Amino acid sequence: MRFGQSSIRLGLGVSLALSLLISSSSLAVSTKGRKNDTAFRLFHGNVSIDTAAGERALLVGNYEEATADFRKALKKNAKDVPAIGGLGFALALQYKLDGADQQFDKAIKLKPKDPLAHVGKAFVKLSRLQTSNMTVIRQRDSILNSAEADCQTALQQDPGMPEANMVLGMIKREQGNLNEAIQDYSKAIEGDPKFGVAYTRRGLAYIDQANYPSAEQDLKQAISLRSSDASAHYGLGRVYLGEGKVDEALGELNTALSLNRNSAPIHIALGDAYRQQGNTVASLSEYMKAVNIKAENSDAYLKIADIYDERGDLEMSMADLRSGIALNPNSEALHRRVADTALRLEKNDDAIKEYNTALQLQPGDVEAVKGLTRAYLLKSQKEASGAFFANNNYEDAEAVIQNAIRLNPNDLELRLADAKFRAMSGQQIDLSKLPPPSNDAERIAYSEALLAQFRYNEATQAMQQVIANQNDPKQLFAVADLSLMIHDLDSASAGYKKAASMPGNEARAKRGLQQVSKARGDAQRSLNLAADLSKRKQYASGIDNYRNAAYLNPRLPDAHYGLAEALRKYYSKSPTKLREASAQYKAYLSLAPNLPEKDREKIQKTADKCLEKAANLERKGKGVDTVVPDPDSGT
Repeated sequence: MRFGQSSIRLGLGVSLALSLLISSSSLAVSTKGRKNDTAFRLFHGNVSIDTAAGERALLVGNYEEATADFRKALKKNAKDVPAIGGLGFALALQYKLDGADQQFDKAIKLKPKDPLAHVGKAFVKLSRLQTSNMTVIRQRDSILNSAEADCQTALQQDPGMPEANMVLGMIKREQGNLNEAIQDYSKAIEGDPKFGVAYTRRGLAYIDQANYPSAEQDLKQAISLRSSDASAHYGLGRVYLGEGKVDEALGELNTALSLNRNSAPIHIALGDAYRQQGNTVASLSEYMKAVNIKAENSDAYLKIADIYDERGDLEMSMADLRSGIALNPNSEALHRRVADTALRLEKNDDAIKEYNTALQLQPGDVEAVKGLTRAYLLKSQKEASGAFFANNNYEDAEAVIQNAIRLNPNDLELRLADAKFRAMSGQQIDLSKLPPPSNDAERIAYSEALLAQFRYNEATQAMQQVIANQNDPKQLFAVADLSLMIHDLDSASAGYKKAASMPGNEARAKRGLQQVSKARGDAQRSLNLAADLSKRKQYASGIDNYRNAAYLNPRLPDAHYGLAEALRKYYSKSPTKLREASAQYKAYLSLAPNLPEKDREKIQKTADKCLEKAANLERKGKGVDTVVPDPDSGT
């Protein structure tokens, strides 16, 4: 950024917490050992004494002092463009964004094509995205595009300008374009091989790609340029964590912490390191320190919830997550996690509400759509199947799913979620028309879509492959927990048993297997009670217990058959219930492969007759969804 014979090198390496996730306030690093580091020479050419003083204060993180020095320079010369730009960044780094914006506008008014001012405008726009204001969040894409245009304007005036390329890289990283971000950081380094912060940012982008060798090289280079770069030490600690070098990670993270005591991300990374060592007490302590520093940091709450989840304390996990939402109500990640936890607690309505909130915040969230359809499936299994599909909630949910598919047209998991949802409404879905699953996430979604169609054997095969592929205990428990949540007890049991064979996971696996055993036992008790009630012609209570048995263990054949029989007899004039009865007969047939052919044909004919009767009732306008006792049933 050049002003005639003068230029300013932004003190961006000091903070700019935007992409580094390190607190920008009060870093106050020492200037010792920096005399040969050109990345920290801010001004070149003739500048006033006050502007030079502001430069020094800006570089060491004394933003209030820098602000005072730049203002002193401007009192002597209100048109001192370098001082205006320096003041703009001093204010921006204190998150006084409106004031910073005003200074950059002044600079542009004095010099319309001033590169520094346009880069400053871009930085302010990036900083505004840290808000929880929904108006700003909804404009995120347009704000990023505008910031990108500012950087391009700066580059038109000063091609190869390192600072503009670096801020452009920040924008691309925010947009999720990591490859482009890395290219921009590389251009910044080409423009100034000693631009340490560009190495740091590129290193962190490499971490996002799990490219740890490249990240390590960049971060070490940044540290060689400035040993007091807290962000680089933090990034190197994350590299070592990703490589499983916990002791080395702790060394780097503690160094970073000594340079920046008030960094929530450093405490979170330390918590991750202690967690890898199995020290959950120390891990929780670090996560709580992160919360105390930045209470609205959603990542810390998610990490704390992970630990409570591993302990099986879902209620405590839920309470902590809701505390996070109270401080950060627009965190899509927190709402989705609350929904996931509510689902595991069988609070299906709460889960549906939270998934919908998450989708309002991020309409294309694949995981939220999968969770929403999962919640509806469990709700449908637990309650009367037709209740949900008879009201407007079905249309609303279907609209949400279709919108997500429009935003992610090539996402197979979303299409499988849609197939599962349609199957719940009784539609015939041909899964063979969809591409075959190519990874474990897609296989899980495929399995759930099969379960929605009562294709249990095929669902089991898909889940068996997923479990066979898991060698990480954490991932294995995640698959087993999900299987337990959707009541795929066979898959849950297989997952927990495999995890039990891995050292250090016996207690967690034992707890999971106990939950599987309890679900099987509860399902069998409900089945026995339902059968006894049905024998006494107490079909209403029998239906409730058959339904509960089938919900707790969907692979229990007699629960489906008993439910089908009770529905057919008790709701003989209800099209909705007759259709459900037909579906339950078919579920029974899929679970009883060794049934004699004669019996199979008889049950299939009964299922077909239920559908035929339902259609006739609707055609004649005589269908009702209330109890109409069947004379043949004895009620």
